[in-house]
Amino acid sequence: MTEQSRARFRTEARAEHPDPVLLCLLAAAEHTPAPDPSDPDGLDGPPALDALLAACEAALDRHAAAVRHAVAERAPAGPEETAALLAAVLGGRERFHGRKSDYRRLESSLLPEVLRRRRGLPIMLALVWREVARRAGLTVHGIALPGHFIVAVGGPAGGEDYVLADPFHGGRLLDLDGVAELVRAAGHKFTPELLTPAQPLDTVLRVLGNIRGWAADRPEHARTQLWATELALLLPRHPAQLRLERAELLVRTGDFLGGAGEMDEYAAILDAFDPDTAAKVRQEARAARHRLN
Repeated sequence: MTEQSRARFRTEARAEHPDPVLLCLLAAAEHTPAPDPSDPDGLDGPPALDALLAACEAALDRHAAAVRHAVAERAPAGPEETAALLAAVLGGRERFHGRKSDYRRLESSLLPEVLRRRRGLPIMLALVWREVARRAGLTVHGIALPGHFIVAVGGPAGGEDYVLADPFHGGRLLDLDGVAELVRAAGHKFTPELLTPAQPLDTVLRVLGNIRGWAADRPEHARTQLWATELALLLPRHPAQLRLERAELLVRTGDFLGGAGEMDEYAAILDAFDPDTAAKVRQEARAARHRLN
């Protein structure tokens, strides 16, 4: 990622109404996929940031045009018919869906790749549904269930009538029992508050968390974990422990002095309320400096 694109990410994250789609596209600029000559949407063109953004914007506009055409033909009468229409267009004709194997692929968390492959994690497919619907004049909200993102068509959830759908499974409709089962499968108890629409920056933080989690399971991808952590730190709200994660990743990628310095800074923050952990972090910093000898 260039300094220019990071500056754009930082500025957009602090905008009055941050755009999660733009933020996810800017994040994806950290990773340049190999060209695919069979790409139907032209998403594997020049790697320049503006070309990447333009190609993704064009793909989203094309999907939105297909939805608008279907709305003009069918004139859906309510949220259930609207959800069925979106499922028919996005989950059916356009083939946006997910599989278990997608959890093992970094591309499943990169929006340009999700648009190209029509495959991704639940949160990314929900983001596509939300954005395409918005461009088509429809209302869709992301719903951040524990372990599985879904959407509310209509709403906002808890207000006007709405229905729940699962873009990962092609847009199948979910009743409250189905939602509760998804929540239980993730080890949580369902409460109505879970149906509150997800906030844009919370969505982006969760996307970056998925990327960090993918890389953390693969030590050879420490640099991928590092850029996802650094972007998360640019968000106005983020877990303070990300500072320690970045410091440890700097050490793992060879910047021993930089990582040790950031560990010392983090330890100084911990001194006031967790001195034992602060001492352990300082010990890590000393170990990192010793690796220079």
